[in-house]
Amino acid sequence: MRKVTLFIASAFVVLFVAACGSEQDERAANEGREGTTVRNDNKNPSTRKEYARLEFPRLKGGDNNLVIVHSTSDYGVNYSLEWDVAKKSQRWSCYEMYESNSVTNTSRYYGDPQYPADPDLPSGYGWSPENDPYYGSGYDHGHIVASAERYCSAEANYQTFYLTNMQPMRNLFNSKLWAKMEQQVWKTWNRPSFRDTLYVCKGGTIDRNDQILGYTKKGAIIPKYFFIAVLCKNKQGYKAMGFWVEHINADLSGDSLKDYMMSIDELEERTGIDFFCNLPDDVERQVEDNMSPAVWGFK
Repeated sequence: MRKVTLFIASAFVVLFVAACGSEQDERAANEGREGTTVRNDNKNPSTRKEYARLEFPRLKGGDNNLVIVHSTSDYGVNYSLEWDVAKKSQRWSCYEMYESNSVTNTSRYYGDPQYPADPDLPSGYGWSPENDPYYGSGYDHGHIVASAERYCSAEANYQTFYLTNMQPMRNLFNSKLWAKMEQQVWKTWNRPSFRDTLYVCKGGTIDRNDQILGYTKKGAIIPKYFFIAVLCKNKQGYKAMGFWVEHINADLSGDSLKDYMMSIDELEERTGIDFFCNLPDDVERQVEDNMSPAVWGFK
């Protein structure tokens, strides 16, 4: 049975089911700190314990912003997203990847509708298959949480096809450079030799006019830039990096991904999003200020 949390950040809870793992995340972040005072001045409000998970950025808040947490019966929290009701657009999706949810137990979902409405978004707050803003627009249904990242169960994969997990993407961008970035995360870095857990936050720019390309015929925002923020935890500790890429309809898959890498601090300046805010302040400062391509496998 599917479980979900939906929260209007400054107002009220519509649905709620406690998420697995956030307490473990907080303990992991505080390892070795017994007897000390851990400062975290910018962490998310403790309204619900999901918001303390390490993949979460700082919630934008306000009456127009919903936070939805999608869960599955077998794997707990699948992914979470922040939805801007006025703009009818997601701001980001965030999720974790680790050994037990990186197995392949299913294949890509194909069904009718291929891109379902999010059943946990109140009626009138988003898009429906009958009013899909992508069909006939010249833009792909661009996954934010990739289908390939959720082959652990049919339920988890199906949820990645919700319209709330989509952004309009030009086909050459979606199928080439963006796909290469996604594969770097879910295939190259998502290995036991590299990570214990990857905490990922991805999205497209919707908040600044100069970071919006335009709108589809039905009014869906077309981001001018897309981003990926990754926090890796392994035996050596934490490290973090960001990808920032312009939404161009060209095959740039031959480019080195190193050219699109930056520190989380720089990515925050460009997006206006406070990533990994639930880390203790000293850990957050260290991992977000420093980014060495070499430790991510780039020369």
